[in-house]
Amino acid sequence: MSKNERVDKFKRIMGKYPTGVTIVTTLDANGIPTGLTVNSFTSVSLEPLLILWCLDKRFSSFTAFLKAEKFAVHILSAEQADACWAFAGKEPDRFSKVKWELSVNGLPIISDSLGTLECKTVQQIDAGDHVILLGEVISIKPEEKEPLLYYSRNIGTIPDRWPDYPRRS
Repeated sequence: MSKNERVDKFKRIMGKYPTGVTIVTTLDANGIPTGLTVNSFTSVSLEPLLILWCLDKRFSSFTAFLKAEKFAVHILSAEQADACWAFAGKEPDRFSKVKWELSVNGLPIISDSLGTLECKTVQQIDAGDHVILLGEVISIKPEEKEPLLYYSRNIGTIPDRWPDYPRRS
């Protein structure tokens, strides 16, 4: 099997793996907000509170995130489909598409998220064509909302009949 065939099969499998959707934001060296849609996000540790996400080295604001000491992860709510696509594209003025403000920690915070985690960068790990950013959570803002989900190159909400089996006790 050629490298291209392996990559195609890998992308096909990973695209069928359902995930939540986030937007990660920070300020660049000039204080201008930047951000992108990310589904490579997960919790890592409870003590201390750590999360990680992966940043493509080809992203236009790659250097801004590498130099940033802090970033914010917005776990998107079902009502944020437009924000998801705005931050997934190449449009330079993504923040004009959302309501946002600077937090007390000096991070651009997008309104209406299911939850926001403000983090200080604690480690950056080179990983192929990406960098893994490990962050310690310094501020948490939860909301009671339904999540936005990513599956097979589409986004949506939790299906009405899910789960259609009883939960384990």
